[in-house]
Amino acid sequence: MDWLWLVGRAVFGLYFAYSGLNHFIQFQGLKQYAAYKKVPAPGLSVVVTGLILLAGGLSVLTAYWIEWGLYLLAIFLVVSAFVMHNFWKETDQNARVGEMNQFLKNIALAAATLMLLSITNWTW
Repeated sequence: MDWLWLVGRAVFGLYFAYSGLNHFIQFQGLKQYAAYKKVPAPGLSVVVTGLILLAGGLSVLTAYWIEWGLYLLAIFLVVSAFVMHNFWKETDQNARVGEMNQFLKNIALAAATLMLLSITNWTW
Protein backbone atom coordinates (compact mmCIF):
# COMPACT_ATOMS: atom_id res chain seq x y z
CA MET A 1 0.00 0.00 0.00
CA ASP A 2 2.96 2.37 0.39
CA TRP A 3 3.20 2.78 -3.37
CA LEU A 4 -0.45 3.88 -3.52
CA TRP A 5 0.30 6.55 -0.94
CA LEU A 6 3.34 7.75 -2.90
CA VAL A 7 1.46 7.82 -6.22
CA GLY A 8 -1.45 9.69 -4.63
CA ARG A 9 0.89 12.16 -2.97
CA ALA A 10 2.75 12.73 -6.24
CA VAL A 11 -0.44 13.34 -8.22
CA PHE A 12 -1.87 15.60 -5.49
CA GLY A 13 1.34 17.62 -5.25
CA LEU A 14 1.81 17.86 -9.02
CA TYR A 15 -1.78 19.09 -9.43
CA PHE A 16 -1.10 22.10 -7.20
CA ALA A 17 2.44 22.70 -8.48
CA TYR A 18 1.13 22.77 -12.06
CA SER A 19 -1.74 25.07 -11.03
CA GLY A 20 0.80 27.43 -9.49
CA LEU A 21 2.99 27.33 -12.59
CA ASN A 22 -0.11 27.95 -14.71
CA HIS A 23 -0.67 31.22 -12.83
CA PHE A 24 2.53 32.47 -14.47
CA ILE A 25 1.95 30.85 -17.87
CA GLN A 26 -1.59 32.26 -18.12
CA PHE A 27 -0.81 35.43 -16.16
CA GLN A 28 -2.68 37.92 -18.37
CA GLY A 29 -5.86 35.87 -18.55
CA LEU A 30 -5.90 35.16 -14.82
CA LYS A 31 -5.16 38.81 -14.08
CA GLN A 32 -8.16 39.84 -16.20
CA TYR A 33 -10.35 37.24 -14.49
CA ALA A 34 -9.22 38.47 -11.06
CA ALA A 35 -10.00 42.06 -12.10
CA TYR A 36 -13.43 40.93 -13.32
CA LYS A 37 -14.02 39.35 -9.89
CA LYS A 38 -12.98 42.69 -8.31
CA VAL A 39 -9.92 41.28 -6.56
CA PRO A 40 -7.71 44.13 -5.28
CA ALA A 41 -4.33 44.34 -7.07
CA PRO A 42 -5.22 41.54 -9.50
CA GLY A 43 -1.72 41.16 -10.94
CA LEU A 44 -0.10 40.90 -7.52
CA SER A 45 -2.85 38.54 -6.39
CA VAL A 46 -2.19 36.20 -9.32
CA VAL A 47 1.55 36.16 -8.53
CA VAL A 48 1.04 35.58 -4.79
CA THR A 49 -1.52 32.82 -5.28
CA GLY A 50 0.68 31.24 -7.95
CA LEU A 51 3.56 31.13 -5.47
CA ILE A 52 1.27 29.70 -2.76
CA LEU A 53 0.08 26.93 -5.09
CA LEU A 54 3.60 26.19 -6.28
CA ALA A 55 5.03 26.10 -2.75
CA GLY A 56 2.14 24.01 -1.42
CA GLY A 57 2.30 21.55 -4.30
CA LEU A 58 6.06 21.16 -4.07
CA SER A 59 5.87 20.68 -0.30
CA VAL A 60 3.38 17.83 -0.76
CA LEU A 61 5.42 16.36 -3.60
CA THR A 62 8.72 16.45 -1.69
CA ALA A 63 7.34 16.09 1.86
CA TYR A 64 9.39 19.16 2.81
CA TRP A 65 7.55 21.32 5.37
CA ILE A 66 4.44 19.37 4.45
CA GLU A 67 2.25 20.74 7.23
CA TRP A 68 2.95 24.33 6.17
CA GLY A 69 2.28 23.45 2.54
CA LEU A 70 -1.03 21.81 3.39
CA TYR A 71 -2.11 24.76 5.54
CA LEU A 72 -1.25 27.14 2.68
CA LEU A 73 -3.26 25.04 0.24
CA ALA A 74 -6.27 24.74 2.56
CA ILE A 75 -6.39 28.49 3.19
CA PHE A 76 -5.95 29.28 -0.50
CA LEU A 77 -8.67 26.83 -1.54
CA VAL A 78 -11.29 28.11 0.92
CA VAL A 79 -10.57 31.79 0.25
CA SER A 80 -10.52 31.35 -3.52
CA ALA A 81 -13.74 29.33 -3.40
CA PHE A 82 -15.60 32.20 -1.78
CA VAL A 83 -13.86 35.08 -3.59
CA MET A 84 -13.36 33.73 -7.10
CA HIS A 85 -16.15 31.18 -7.45
CA ASN A 86 -19.07 32.96 -5.78
CA PHE A 87 -21.70 31.24 -7.91
CA TRP A 88 -24.55 32.76 -5.92
CA LYS A 89 -23.78 36.14 -7.54
CA GLU A 90 -23.95 34.85 -11.12
CA THR A 91 -27.06 35.70 -13.12
CA ASP A 92 -26.22 33.61 -16.20
CA GLN A 93 -27.23 29.99 -15.58
CA ASN A 94 -24.25 28.49 -17.45
CA ALA A 95 -21.78 30.69 -15.60
CA ARG A 96 -23.52 29.87 -12.30
CA VAL A 97 -23.14 26.10 -12.87
CA GLY A 98 -19.48 26.49 -13.86
CA GLU A 99 -18.67 28.61 -10.82
CA MET A 100 -20.56 26.23 -8.53
CA ASN A 101 -18.52 23.31 -9.87
CA GLN A 102 -15.28 25.22 -9.22
CA PHE A 103 -16.50 26.24 -5.76
CA LEU A 104 -17.33 22.65 -4.83
CA LYS A 105 -14.01 21.39 -6.26
CA ASN A 106 -12.10 23.89 -4.12
CA ILE A 107 -14.04 22.96 -0.98
CA ALA A 108 -13.50 19.23 -1.62
CA LEU A 109 -9.77 19.75 -2.19
CA ALA A 110 -9.57 21.86 0.99
CA ALA A 111 -11.24 18.99 2.86
CA ALA A 112 -8.66 16.59 1.42
CA THR A 113 -5.81 18.81 2.63
CA LEU A 114 -7.35 18.88 6.10
CA MET A 115 -7.65 15.08 6.09
CA LEU A 116 -3.99 14.83 5.15
CA LEU A 117 -3.13 17.18 8.01
CA SER A 118 -5.02 14.94 10.43
CA ILE A 119 -2.78 11.94 9.69
CA THR A 120 -0.47 11.63 12.65
CA ASN A 121 1.47 8.56 11.51
CA TRP A 122 3.27 10.08 8.53
CA THR A 123 4.55 7.46 6.13
CA TRP A 124 6.38 9.52 3.58
